[in-house]
Amino acid sequence: MSFASPASHPYSPAVATGNLAFVSGALSVDPEGNAVEGRTEALDAAIDRMTERLATVGGQLSDVVKLTYYVTDLTLRDDANAQFERIFAEPRPARTFLAVAGLPYGASVEIDAIAALPQRP
Repeated sequence: MSFASPASHPYSPAVATGNLAFVSGALSVDPEGNAVEGRTEALDAAIDRMTERLATVGGQLSDVVKLTYYVTDLTLRDDANAQFERIFAEPRPARTFLAVAGLPYGASVEIDAIAALPQRP
């Protein structure tokens, strides 16, 4: 299965308006677009892809205020909680966690985000 490069998407990977950034769903795929196996590995891959998209509008992981996780296996919730504790300082962002029937490219996780971008010179 081939993975479409960001330039070929019919949508923006991330859009900033004012000090808010809205990041499109990022899948648990490697940079070549292959689905990442493993529970923690898949969650981390989705965060990595989301972080890359956020960077396109000048954002960083520390700017995230809300994430939505879409997973094909609801038992990933505890792993996602552990990931949150590992990568986000308190107060942690708000989060929604949803089970879905399937995701593109055989991915098991998709994450979208909203970030509050600080004023940078």
